[in-house]
Amino acid sequence: MATQPPPTARPEAGSGGESTLTVVIALAVNLAIAIMKGIAGVISGSAAMLAESGHSVADTLTEALLLTALRRSGRPADRRHPFGYGKERYFWSLLAAVSIFASGSLFAFVEGFRAVFGEPVEQTSPGVAYVVLGLSFALESVSWAQAVRQVRREAAAEGWSIMRFLRLSDDPTVKTVFLEDTAALIGLLLAFAGIGLHQFTESSLWDGIASIAIGVLLACVAFILGRTNLGLLVGRQADRGLVRALHTRLAAVPEVDQVVDLLTMLTGTDRVLLCARLDFNDQLSAADLERACVRVDGELRAQFPELDEIFLEPVPRNDPQLRARVLARYGHVLNQ
Repeated sequence: MATQPPPTARPEAGSGGESTLTVVIALAVNLAIAIMKGIAGVISGSAAMLAESGHSVADTLTEALLLTALRRSGRPADRRHPFGYGKERYFWSLLAAVSIFASGSLFAFVEGFRAVFGEPVEQTSPGVAYVVLGLSFALESVSWAQAVRQVRREAAAEGWSIMRFLRLSDDPTVKTVFLEDTAALIGLLLAFAGIGLHQFTESSLWDGIASIAIGVLLACVAFILGRTNLGLLVGRQADRGLVRALHTRLAAVPEVDQVVDLLTMLTGTDRVLLCARLDFNDQLSAADLERACVRVDGELRAQFPELDEIFLEPVPRNDPQLRARVLARYGHVLNQ
């Protein structure tokens, strides 16, 4: 039995709010930095600086994709998409991860291999590169600080550590900005080291090594973000703490003898679909069962606001086919 109120427009968490501010700040910063690095790379002839320019171009494209994700994922459910558009945030964030690898990492690898295996390149005007790297570090720190503030605030709201939040959060936008800004700061240090060693040793080998290291760094960030968004797109279970709380709450319902099965899936940021198969008391009439389902639906929505759709299905606990499906999925029957 399914009970839910009529569809209403429900803005995606973070859309138009702090997540949007974080992404907009990162976009403006990365666009300015990309231009500065490109000019400095051409003037200095540094492979690491050119790699960092490609890095910033990739970051700028990433922020544009994230803004698209925030805008499109907040659309309300309709006839063609009855569960809403929340998963679009995961799709566009996955494209952002691909952008980081294709536009940033591969370009850095090309520049690095060209410097390591190609003809030696004479370094010119390293001072320009140092100034641009310093300005870039200062600007990136502004964007990074905003991302850190949001990560800390949202992690504290969930009662999680920062590492747990980054691993389990269903909002890929803030995670993407945080990781790419962290990678940007590390990349700037690598570029500074490469240019400095090139100037000190008069060998462009170090410039190329720094560029390759930047490529590896970006490939790692792209892999982490890609894997995260793939899991969310496929359909990840809600946080285990929420699942346990839902199980406990449903088991405490007077009309419920046993929670037979509990299925959850993230359908967007702060949006959870719940399907609960419940063995109700056999003494209930059909009318009593209907009233109980409506009451439980309302109580769950009041206690767990992240629940977007709720389906309550009355089932017998000893049905062999249902037990077999639950055993195949979990290896045990819930609360047996």
